[in-house]
Amino acid sequence: MRVLLISSNTATTPYPLFPLGMSMIAAALKGAGHEIRLFDYLRSGTSLDALEGEVKGFSPELVGISMRNIDNVNFLAEQRYVDDVKAIVKKLRALTDAKIVLGGAGYSLIPDALLQATGADYGIAGEGEALIVDFAANAEKGIYPDERILGPQQRLVGEEIPSALYDSGLVDFYVDKGNIVSVQTKRGCSFHCVYCTYPLLEGHIIRPRSAGSVVDDIVHLRDEHNVKYIFFIDSVFNDSEGKFLDILGEMKRRGVFMPWTAFFRPEGLTPETVALMKETGLVAAEIGTDAATDVTLRKMGKNFTMEDVRQTNDLLVEHGVSTAHFYMFGGPGETKETVLEGIENILSIENAVHFVFLGIRILPDSALYRLAVKEGLVSDGDRLVDSLYYFAPGLDRDWVEKTLYDAFSGNRTVIYPPNAADDKLRILHQMGYSGPMWELLLAAKGRRSRGARSSVQDKER
Repeated sequence: MRVLLISSNTATTPYPLFPLGMSMIAAALKGAGHEIRLFDYLRSGTSLDALEGEVKGFSPELVGISMRNIDNVNFLAEQRYVDDVKAIVKKLRALTDAKIVLGGAGYSLIPDALLQATGADYGIAGEGEALIVDFAANAEKGIYPDERILGPQQRLVGEEIPSALYDSGLVDFYVDKGNIVSVQTKRGCSFHCVYCTYPLLEGHIIRPRSAGSVVDDIVHLRDEHNVKYIFFIDSVFNDSEGKFLDILGEMKRRGVFMPWTAFFRPEGLTPETVALMKETGLVAAEIGTDAATDVTLRKMGKNFTMEDVRQTNDLLVEHGVSTAHFYMFGGPGETKETVLEGIENILSIENAVHFVFLGIRILPDSALYRLAVKEGLVSDGDRLVDSLYYFAPGLDRDWVEKTLYDAFSGNRTVIYPPNAADDKLRILHQMGYSGPMWELLLAAKGRRSRGARSSVQDKER
């Protein structure tokens, strides 16, 4: 069966992300014997004419659309992506009778409302590899399910989680846009952050891929695609069960060094662990701090403190790792006092880049959603396709916005609002710098981690 898979993601902040979910679906379908064609809406310049050419040239019998995000979760400069998917579906309707199936992390958050909003035929909520293979097998026989939304079903484990199909054209595009390609080492998240939807999508049980398969992916990207930088796209790389150590051990055993970055939780790291990470290529770390005081951390469902954050940051910096922290002001428990304390805490953490958000996007079925219902901010049953942000009741939103701006204006390593550095980063990428955005900002300020090089420097070697 001819299956056209479309990545609808157009987000480029903090940098364009390789469409890993679509590529894993592609691998599953190809493994089942189907003919696959990949179309990346961002790579096409968001051109519906380019999509028309793809459809006419391939004549798909089934179309899948991956929705990675609903919006950019930035209250101060909102970008919404549902309209892009609606336009793609409308264009497809004019070109083909093939059934259209939605999937992806963004779609799975609000599957019923998004299916209705976009006009697609079917949707797959949650992990889609097994479900889409079954759907395609039945579609070949002209059999379609009565239910329009499929899943979630029993989650994949171990070797059932496939390697991605790393299409050369797609890899080349994303390497050119930032030199970063994504690899997944595990699924699941054992933590309970009030706003987060990862556990809803992937469950609370950690399901690691085999270390050998993960390192095979890295070697493949390095040797076959000349990739220079890996992003481990797990919800948290340093999981509390220590599964991440298997990946590091396998990389060391096989002598595989690849510059990499990942999401980190600010606790549980030791000098020995960070040294092993550096030995395998760790260059930069995204630290999910999320709140800036001990009070607001607890209200966000965190079990670490600001002292843990400082110690983690200092440990990584001592080993030459560039760090970035992300904070959301206005969440549960936020007051004027915690805002002012949080500003002081952020400014006290040195040799790092800090990205500051205002408000927290409310997503259905999260603990924050239930709190918002209790506080009368939303009605029970609202699906929230249109973005709505949580602000602590009684907190003056305008005061918080102005206070944050006054505190951080002119500070080159505290980015508020979080899109404020976009133009600068695009210029740096065009000049040949590679890597995640905070590494580039620190480089622009004159500090580079000891383990990192720009792609310009690589070319001079």
